[in-house]
Amino acid sequence: MTTLLAAGSHENNPVVNIVVFAVFVAITLYVVYRAGNRRSSTSHYYTADSSFSGRQNGIALSGDFLSAASFLGIAGAIAMHGYDGFLYSIGFLVAWLVDLLLIAELLRNTGRFTMGDVLSFRMKQRPVRAASATSTLVISFFYMLAQMAGAGGLIALLLDVHTKLGQALVIMVVGVVMVAYVLVGGMKGTTWVQIIKASILLVASTLITVFLLGKFGFSFSNLLSAATEHSPMGKQLLEPGGSYGRNGTTKLDFVSLSLALVLGIAALPHVLMRFYTVPNATEARRSVVWATVCMFIFYLCTLVIGFGAAALVGTDEMKSAPGGENSAAPLLALHVGGTVLLGIISAVAFATILAVVAGLTITASASFAHDVYANIFKKGKAEPADEVRVARLTAVAIGVLAILGGILANGQNVAFLVALALAVAASANLSTLLYSLFWKRFNTTGTLWAIYGGLGACVLLVLFSPVVSGAPDSIFPHADFQWFPLKNPGLVSIPFSFLCGALGTFAGRGKADPAKHAEMEVRSLTGIGSGT
Repeated sequence: MTTLLAAGSHENNPVVNIVVFAVFVAITLYVVYRAGNRRSSTSHYYTADSSFSGRQNGIALSGDFLSAASFLGIAGAIAMHGYDGFLYSIGFLVAWLVDLLLIAELLRNTGRFTMGDVLSFRMKQRPVRAASATSTLVISFFYMLAQMAGAGGLIALLLDVHTKLGQALVIMVVGVVMVAYVLVGGMKGTTWVQIIKASILLVASTLITVFLLGKFGFSFSNLLSAATEHSPMGKQLLEPGGSYGRNGTTKLDFVSLSLALVLGIAALPHVLMRFYTVPNATEARRSVVWATVCMFIFYLCTLVIGFGAAALVGTDEMKSAPGGENSAAPLLALHVGGTVLLGIISAVAFATILAVVAGLTITASASFAHDVYANIFKKGKAEPADEVRVARLTAVAIGVLAILGGILANGQNVAFLVALALAVAASANLSTLLYSLFWKRFNTTGTLWAIYGGLGACVLLVLFSPVVSGAPDSIFPHADFQWFPLKNPGLVSIPFSFLCGALGTFAGRGKADPAKHAEMEVRSLTGIGSGT
């Protein structure tokens, strides 16, 4: 391991990493226990009784969203591909403007616990809630699978664990701790974990950025010059087209990916559910502003960290490390601050995975318990204590599935799983949300066509894309059944979802209820009737 690391003067000490990580887990579990409430209240378990301020929820939102892909993947992409790698950051950041302008306030005023509350407000309850829960569970599972698989891959670098069995054990530990967060603390405890994790992530990123700039006389130009000198791309590292400019197909692929990033994040279920943890729409808007500020600071830091890794670590060292380009930030921490800073970064990486998976788990369990159990099986007459018990059992089941899936997917293309989750969210959820909120004629048939049409098209196109087969970096590199040329289906599946929603609305026999639409419009714009 030490042969992969920095300049021979620093060595990776797994003991330090494990100790720092164990301290973080112990502290956060204690916080979750103290924040948790033993009351079997659906409002407390799902939304923490809407008791968080906009600032607190905004920091938690950034913690819920900044996954291992953001922290490690983007820094590595910038180190390897330069300008094109930073385009991921821009897409992630712009997505929050979509949330701020179109989603946050209206969603907070209209719903109560889940996205299914909004979509079924003026539609037939049972089929729409079933479709909403299906979409939420699929997105949450694939997003969670990516995090769990990422835990197994990163562990090889961070804790010097190289065996498949060792990585499987780490995935199990991550899954068990994540389920403990959700069972003990509910949404309130999980939110405090997100806040702590986001704060640590911002502090750690800022410290590395300051230390790194100090090595180059606090001159960003000097850092960029050093990065171009040590990169095989040379000055092209600072120019567009290094990764997506090779031909027309790759350019279209970038447009498709950007569309999925910007629109998918605005419809991720675990992000949408956070808007119900604040008391009113004003705090929901404030949440997005705070989240955007935190993201802006973080992504500026990743720009410096990425080019700093290109300058100090080098592409050869990153490629030969167990985590590949995902190892850029940890290796840079080792170069800049030695074993202690690497230990901190290790803890931050694990905290990132734990916090994001915990948020996904409570969202998926809430969707099943509230939309499927309470409103489909019990027809809206479920006892709150029973509903919370079902949610907790669902969290355990999802945790087990995530652990098994993460072990099976360990070493597979994690980026594919994240891209699939974002593409499904943009394809299935965004069209139905916008149509429900803004289109008076939109009906149940249109809702079902949009959700299932977008979901089906997205999954089908990915299955027959180069991500799964027909390329050296495919999941099945020795098979070739791909006919869709783009790696991300967003360019096709997102417009297709909007088209399905429109066609289904015109083809559907049931007419929309004008009174229900008027009530939804007043509630979404003013908050009257939403209980605030």
